[in-house]
Amino acid sequence: MTTPQVVEPSLAQPPTATAVALRGVTKAYDGRVVLQDITLSAEPGEFVCLLGASGCGKTTLLNLIAGLDRPTAGNVEVIGKVRPALMFQEPALFPWLSAAGNVELALRLRGVAKAERAAQARELLDVVRLADAAGKRPHELSGGMRQRVALARALAQDSPVLLMDEPFASLDAITRDVLHEELVRVWQQTGRTILFVTHNVREAAVLAQRVVLLGSRPGRIIHEWPVDLPQPRRIEAPDTSALAGEITGHLRKEIARHGGH
Repeated sequence: MTTPQVVEPSLAQPPTATAVALRGVTKAYDGRVVLQDITLSAEPGEFVCLLGASGCGKTTLLNLIAGLDRPTAGNVEVIGKVRPALMFQEPALFPWLSAAGNVELALRLRGVAKAERAAQARELLDVVRLADAAGKRPHELSGGMRQRVALARALAQDSPVLLMDEPFASLDAITRDVLHEELVRVWQQTGRTILFVTHNVREAAVLAQRVVLLGSRPGRIIHEWPVDLPQPRRIEAPDTSALAGEITGHLRKEIARHGGH
């Protein structure tokens, strides 16, 4: 068996001017292939949802795009000079810092002058509609508010690409719906390219301009849906509900295929 070539992820702008480009990406750990031959791109300002069952390699894929890991084979390219910002399921805020302080920390790490940090942090909190809570510490905020602070902190990194790894999975349904609307508004306002990992079909149907379904064992792209529905969307709307139903059918087939092995 020929040893695959390892290609370092690159921050150089791809020739096609895509925001993110993966070409023939495979990732293996100790001989076990987690992702196989992934070819995927995202255009500047596009909102892409990566959907799949648990264990299909969605988080591994984000880690490769973020530069936290290297592919076993293939190439990862990300536009711009700043690595993608990464937002996780847990907000991971520093409890001894205020909401503004958590955002300012990201600005400091980016090299923003001290005199400018407070104003910029306030502006970013205003983007996520939390300017009034700038002085509050994480324990004084609700779960949804903490995730808004985490989003402001991610935006503070000033990367054109934002990677989101199931950021709303631990929230109740009503809070999640509210944050879906907020995220769409922030995306439209800032023009970021967003790659959003989820295992929630309804969430993908409500948010995405394009839904990419990953299969399992190993992870690979098995279907894509371009979504040409206006925002904001409601899952109860017929077109959105129909899309969610179609995606669910494909996902169930994939789960059943493995269940029979």
